[in-house]
Amino acid sequence: MQSRMQNPAMILSGAMGPIQEIFGAINSGGVEGEILELVHLRVSQINGCSSCVDAGTKTARKAGVSEERLATVVAWRETPYFSDEERAALELAEAATRMADRADAVTDEVWDHAASYFDERQLAAIVLMIGITNMFNRLNATTRQIAGAWG
Repeated sequence: MQSRMQNPAMILSGAMGPIQEIFGAINSGGVEGEILELVHLRVSQINGCSSCVDAGTKTARKAGVSEERLATVVAWRETPYFSDEERAALELAEAATRMADRADAVTDEVWDHAASYFDERQLAAIVLMIGITNMFNRLNATTRQIAGAWG
C-alpha cells in the first residue's frame, strides 16, 4: 500500500500553522478531551479514513478513553458506555458529517439536544472539531494516506 502523495497540509508550508491554531482554539473551548476525541473518531469512522481512525484511536486512548469505549464508539447508540453528554456530541458529529443524507442534516432537535449539555463556547469547539476532522478525512482519503504512517 502506498499513498498518492504526502498530505497536502504538509506540502504547502503555510497550511499546518493555521490548522494547529484551530486545534489550539478547539482545546481551549472547555470540552473534555475524551469527548473531543470520541467526536474525532466517530467522524473518521463515518468517512472511512483509516489514517484518522488509527491516529484517533491512539490519541483517544492517551486522553483516557477505555478500550471498551473505543471498540464500541461505532455503535454508541446501542451500548451503555457513553454518557448523555457524550451521546449528544456524537449525535451532532454524525449529523454534521452526513450532511448529504438529508436536506436538514443538523435538525433543531439534534442542535437543541447538544445545546442542553454544552454552552456556546463548547459547541463552537465541537463544531470546529467536526469540521477539521472532516477536512483531514478528505485530505487523507483523497491522497490515500496510510494508517500508522504518521507515527
